[in-house]
Amino acid sequence: MKKRSLFVLTAAALGVVFLFAGVYATQQAADTMTMESKLFPKHKKTLVTFTHKKHNVDYKIACTDCHHVIKEGKNVWKEGDDVKKCDACHKEAKAPKEKEGEPKLSKAEKIKKYYYSAIHENCAGCHKALKKEAKPTGPTTCKECHPKPAAPAAK
Repeated sequence: MKKRSLFVLTAAALGVVFLFAGVYATQQAADTMTMESKLFPKHKKTLVTFTHKKHNVDYKIACTDCHHVIKEGKNVWKEGDDVKKCDACHKEAKAPKEKEGEPKLSKAEKIKKYYYSAIHENCAGCHKALKKEAKPTGPTTCKECHPKPAAPAAK
């Protein structure tokens, strides 16, 4: 009887270890990610490759500088919370062109609603702010973030 109890206890302990290891592994971000969204059926420009490790580890950018859950105007996201893709909240692709006579959307409204606005404000906005401060920065122009694909090598 004691052997059976010991076996069950050991199996349960191993189950807990593997469960926590699985949860921990799902919270770890890949070093490099491609900023792709299902909101765009076809991408007109090359997709941006984002270096998570470089931003977080090398540049010491806090998780909450990018990851957020806004409640009552404040970011309540904290490390260990689920990380959702940007398009989980910024649910529309791109703000429509403004039409004469229609109310103009504020920058904050565009960022809240539209994936394109949120991504460009968060990423390009940060890079441009660093450039303004004469600090090292990443790309700040469309072509730097979305380079044309290299031509196939001649055979």
